[in-house]
Amino acid sequence: MSPAARDSTAVLPGAAECPNRSLPGTGLRRLFSLVKYENLVAGLSGGVVSTLVLHPLDLVKIRFAVSDGLDLRPKYNGIFHCMRTVWRQEGLRGLYQGVTPNVWGAGASWGLYFFFYNAIKAYKQEGQQAELSATQHLVSAAQAGALTLFLTNPIWVTKTRLVLQYDAGIDPSKRQYRGMLDALVKIYRHEGVPGLYRGFVPGLLGTSHGALQFMAYEELKREFNKYRSLPSETKLNPLEYITMAAVSKIFAASATYPYQVIRARLQDQHNKYSGVMDVMRRTWRNEGVRGFYKGMVPNVIRVTPACCITFLVYENVSRFLLHK
Repeated sequence: MSPAARDSTAVLPGAAECPNRSLPGTGLRRLFSLVKYENLVAGLSGGVVSTLVLHPLDLVKIRFAVSDGLDLRPKYNGIFHCMRTVWRQEGLRGLYQGVTPNVWGAGASWGLYFFFYNAIKAYKQEGQQAELSATQHLVSAAQAGALTLFLTNPIWVTKTRLVLQYDAGIDPSKRQYRGMLDALVKIYRHEGVPGLYRGFVPGLLGTSHGALQFMAYEELKREFNKYRSLPSETKLNPLEYITMAAVSKIFAASATYPYQVIRARLQDQHNKYSGVMDVMRRTWRNEGVRGFYKGMVPNVIRVTPACCITFLVYENVSRFLLHK
């Protein structure tokens, strides 16, 4: 945890807006008093549903993202060729390699993200009559993303390792990890805590993805309600939520995708890099700009409907829990 997070007088920007927040521990206590479990449950529900439906596309995205020319990697001509090859060789189980940590990771990430994000927003809104600005939404989402990543990074490492067990369904001897817990134990035993936090730095930079997405989502909702001359918090219908989520996700994914390639390559068990700069140098030297965008098409195809499902489930579950 950062020094700012440990210092209750510097928990979040805007603390000076309320005099009581300068007292030791007051800021943290006030922040946690604004936390609502409903946001956690709603976000978790959305993340689990979308992940179960779209995991095979996540598998394809990661395999393309790490395709750096090593002979041990299967060669695929495109998204459907990859899915068809995995299905033919390993069946449905092959397409769902790594689904357990993906479900845990996505559920926990979305749940914690909405959990922290709404608490931080409520904290900043206190004592402020005007609505939060786009910049405040951006910063709130980035802070929520950093907290969430710190808690979930080990899960994402295990997911990447399991997804990259090539031909494990054909030849069990090639299965380095038997499952999520086995992967966590072996990574910790052989690589220690640093192994569980591989890719954390680019992941931290990647919180800009969630920040941009949430900023765009909030602004789209606000501008749409303003256009209809309705209060900014007016609930939308399912199609409107899906549209806002899709547009915000495509915008964020297009702007920040390279960090996902860097992160996946750092977490890959088949190649070794000394750090973020080493990944960037070698990718640029061997593959050029295209190397930083490998797997982007299956990623956009996956994350857009995943985001729509997640936000739709979240908005409806949170509405039900908060107003029952």
